[in-house]
Amino acid sequence: MVTEKQVKAIGYIENDFKEKFGIPRQSGKADGVVSRIHFYPPYGVEAAFKGLEGFSHIWLLFDFSAAKTTEFHATVRPPRLGGNTRVGVFASRSPFRPNGIGLSVVRLLDIEKTDEGICLVVGGADLLCGTPILDIKPYLPHADCIEGAVGGYADGVAEKRLTVRFAEGVAEKLPADKLAGLRDCLSEDPRPSYQDEPTRIYGMAFGKYNVQFRVEDEILTVTDITQKAN
Repeated sequence: MVTEKQVKAIGYIENDFKEKFGIPRQSGKADGVVSRIHFYPPYGVEAAFKGLEGFSHIWLLFDFSAAKTTEFHATVRPPRLGGNTRVGVFASRSPFRPNGIGLSVVRLLDIEKTDEGICLVVGGADLLCGTPILDIKPYLPHADCIEGAVGGYADGVAEKRLTVRFAEGVAEKLPADKLAGLRDCLSEDPRPSYQDEPTRIYGMAFGKYNVQFRVEDEILTVTDITQKAN
């Protein structure tokens, strides 16, 4: 007999991804984006993280809180396949899952002690700001990196990164410590895979800023950056 166990969030993530558009499709693709994981009582106590400082990476188990669905869909259309080919939901990393649980590996940059408790500083997360964190586990290179592993249909799709350029004077509109993270995100090409309109201006939110860009011949040009109104 299977008994149900209630899963509750132990904390949440804070970063510059304020909306889903523009978030990298996998973790580690925008290593320059720094996120902070805050914990609810009683989980943020120092003892719970003893020994974690010796690990370079950690696994985040999280709730796809912004992708809730009440119906089960057996197949999905992965962006990696152009958004037109269907595969089984269990052969994908789609956020629309029976239990909506996500798994990402991130780089552990720091373990901060704050007045509210421990805060983990991580790099390369692919989570929307405010996403509930369900658990933290250390990444074990000898077990988690499998030599000779096969990636199915994903192995047949070439990794493509765009060249990112900024129009004159635009890069200076963003704080210097945010520039590398934004560049990483844009180089991953946040556009839907079926859109390729060189004259179209796209917009994405990044922290307190609105970023506008266009793409032509594998070159993404940031045309403007404006600060959001409070």
